Amino acid sequence: MALLYIIAGLNHFRVPRLYIRMIPPSYPNPPLLNTISGAAEIFLGVALCIPVLSSAAAWGIIALLIAVFPANLFMYTDEKAGMNLPKWVLLIRLPLQLVVMLWAWIYT
Repeated sequence: MALLYIIAGLNHFRVPRLYIRMIPPSYPNPPLLNTISGAAEIFLGVALCIPVLSSAAAWGIIALLIAVFPANLFMYTDEKAGMNLPKWVLLIRLPLQLVVMLWAWIYT
């Protein structure tokens, strides 16, 4: 799980336009939000590997997943944000967030 978050976080900086496109237009300053979420993913992924921090990092991941859920919903409802993925893939991503939250909860 840690490696997934570190890679995903780094990807926010490698291909920022991909992630910025997912942020609902009603949110302020999408580039800044992308930077914050990418840095949070990297930090939480690293912290997950440190035993004294792993439980707090797992709670942070759960909070982050809740915070980015509107972006996943926006991807489902907006064709441009959905990156041309099939609707069924975007729909499956929504409840999959709960599965990933449960996975993070294991680390608490």
